[in-house]
Parts: sequence; C-alpha cells; structure tokens
Amino acid sequence: QLELVESGGGLVQPGGSLRLSCAAFGFTLDFYAIGWFRQAPGKEREGVSCITSSGSFTKSADSVKGRFTISRDNAKNTVYLQMNSLRPEDTGVYYCAARPYYCSYDEGPHDYDYWGQGTQVTVSS
Repeated sequence: QLELVESGGGLVQPGGSLRLSCAAFGFTLDFYAIGWFRQAPGKEREGVSCITSSGSFTKSADSVKGRFTISRDNAKNTVYLQMNSLRPEDTGVYYCAARPYYCSYDEGPHDYDYWGQGTQVTVSS
C-alpha cells in the first residue's frame, strides 16, 4: 500500500522553527517529486514548496522564501521542510504529496497523485 506520512507539526511561538518530515511507505521516492501544501481554516489549499526527484530543482512560494527550506534524503525515503522565522499566518494543516519526477511553477494540487494525511502547524504566542 502506497502511503505518505507527515510528522513534526506542533505549536510554536512566532519566530520559532519546526522541521516537518514526509516519509514514504510502500514505494520509493527516488522517482517522485514531492510538494508541500498547506491549508488554513476557510482557505484553499496552497502550494508551499516542492523538490524534484533528483533534488536538483526546488521552488517555494513567495510568502515563505528565505524562511522555509525543502530537502530530501532518498536513502531514508524522506523529504523535509525546515521552517524558520514562523509567523501566525503560517498556521494550517501541512500536507506532502507526490507526483512523478518533476514539479513546476504552474502546478497545482490536482497535479499530485499521492497525499499524506496532514500535520497541524500552529504559530501562536
């Protein structure tokens, strides 16, 4: 069974950091790009960052550039999202998703084939 499992969410104060992990079970991530998405209450799911299967290309939303870093360790079948300088507006459920090989600037959630169950990130004092 193909499965993505996110972990690492939690409650953090503004300015704090979290590292999210996305682990794959039942398949290898070697051939998949991974995207991180988030959804705040009452808002649409939005793309945060993505990384290609090789790790040679990454992109991030303007709202998180300079603060969030996506990386991958294919040996551990895991992708990470390091989130620094967190803000209250970063609050939401964070999901990882997989699509074959590539991600692009004009992609959307519908381009991804497999999704995790999400992990809650709350930034609040």
